[in-house]
Amino acid sequence: MALDQSFVGRTYPPTPAYEVGREKIREFAEAVGDTHPAYVDREAARALGHADVIAPPTFVFSITYRAAGVVVQDPQLGLDYSRVVHGDQKFRYVRPVRAGDRLTVTSTIENIKSLAGNDVLDIRGDVHDEAGELVVTAVTKLVARAAEEA
Repeated sequence: MALDQSFVGRTYPPTPAYEVGREKIREFAEAVGDTHPAYVDREAARALGHADVIAPPTFVFSITYRAAGVVVQDPQLGLDYSRVVHGDQKFRYVRPVRAGDRLTVTSTIENIKSLAGNDVLDIRGDVHDEAGELVVTAVTKLVARAAEEA
């Protein structure tokens, strides 16, 4: 059953604040194999004009994907998450994520379409800092595979 198009534009409440820690940034950079010194060394980050270490570009996926969970678990949407695969991910940065940031995510359903019986759902996560300034926008594309014929 196709997802309801009337959900396009629906915005969900912001998440509780997530505090970005130096150790979380270091662990993430290590896990993805990114050895840029600005991710682990405050002085290297300062030499690039940042007040503290910065996070790799894909770091925010962990908090935006968690925020998108509110959307996919919305019973009114009717998404069968057992059939979902991650289709695509895009980030539009205003500034890098820095250690010490307290970030919230507001999720909005940007698009719903049906392709060959599959539901394709685009969820935009707007990430704001404590001052309410936009830091990054992440767009997550989820594909709910069509049910197999009996």
